[in-house]
Amino acid sequence: MQMDYLFDFSSLLPYTNVLAEGLLGTAIYAVLSIFFGLTLGAVCALTLLYGAKGWQRVVRCYVEFFRNTPSLVQLFLIYFGLPSLGVHLSPPVAGTIALSLYCGAYMTEILRAGLISLPRGLSEAGEALGLSRRQIITHVLTLPAMQNVFPALASQMVLTLIGTSLISQIGVEEIFHNGSFVESRTFRSFEIYLLICGLYFFAVSLMKVVLRLVWYRFQERR
Repeated sequence: MQMDYLFDFSSLLPYTNVLAEGLLGTAIYAVLSIFFGLTLGAVCALTLLYGAKGWQRVVRCYVEFFRNTPSLVQLFLIYFGLPSLGVHLSPPVAGTIALSLYCGAYMTEILRAGLISLPRGLSEAGEALGLSRRQIITHVLTLPAMQNVFPALASQMVLTLIGTSLISQIGVEEIFHNGSFVESRTFRSFEIYLLICGLYFFAVSLMKVVLRLVWYRFQERR
C-alpha cells in the first residue's frame, strides 16, 4: 500500500467550468426526471385504484418491470434497443425517459399506498357534499395522501438525483461524466472522484433542505 501519495487538487482548477457544467446538468436531469416520474406515478396510482381493469393490468406490468430489472439495463434498452425498432433518441432524451420511467414506477406504489392509507370517511364526506370523483381526489384526498407518504417520496427523489450518474454511460454530460473527462486529462483519479462524491453530497444536501421546507409547509396545513 502506497502511503506517500501526494494530494494535488490544484491540477483540477483549470476544469472548474467543466465540473460546474456537470453539476448543472445533474440538477436539470434530476428535476426533469422527478417531475415526469411524479406525474407518471400519480396517473398510474389513480389508474390502479380507479381505472378500468385493462389499464390496471398495463400499469401493473409497467410497475413490476421497472421495479424488478436493473435501471442500467433499462437505460441501455431505451438508448441502444429502440433504434432497432426505428426509434432514435438523443442521449439526453433517452436518459431522461429512462430515469423518469424508473422513478415513476416507484412513485406509483408510494402514491398508491398514500391514497389507500386514508380513511374511507374522507371520500364519503366528499360524496355527501356532492363532489365528483375528480373533485374528491383533487380537493379532499391529494393533500393528506401526500402528507402521509412525503418521507418516502423525498427518499425516492434523492435516489433519483443520485441515479443520474447512470446516464453518463450513454454520454450525457453530468457530474460523473464530466468528472471522468477531467480524470482522463489530469490522471488524478483519487482527487477527482473524491470531489465528485463531494459534489453529489452537496447536491443531495441542498435537495434535503428544499424537501424539509416543503415538509414544514405540509405540517403547517394539517
